[in-house]
Amino acid sequence: MLTGSDLLTKVKELGDVSKSDLVRACGYVSSKKGGGDRLNFTAFYEALLDAKGVNIGETGTAGIGKGGRKLSYVATVQGNGNLLVGKAYTALLDLKAGDEFDIKLGRKQIRLIPAGSGDNDD
Repeated sequence: MLTGSDLLTKVKELGDVSKSDLVRACGYVSSKKGGGDRLNFTAFYEALLDAKGVNIGETGTAGIGKGGRKLSYVATVQGNGNLLVGKAYTALLDLKAGDEFDIKLGRKQIRLIPAGSGDNDD
């Protein structure tokens, strides 16, 4: 099975062949019990993404909220006027209970700056 730059070179070399032929030519084939060939598309595409520098399936929850939902990076003011930043966001930033922030109000924006960081940009 080709990987890395060898895989990328082979894919470019083969050009417009069918996906099945591409997977087979790159060596992502295994034998079935009955003697036929099984094309390993998943392994091929994972290797291709890896060769292109795309990391998938890493441990951690970057961009994932409760229940596996992707974070929207949008917050909504609640009916009582509170603006809630959820646990998934604070976990991404490794914030702990008691961490303090200076609130900087700008034109239609709110910036939270860690207290004592010395960031005085307005």
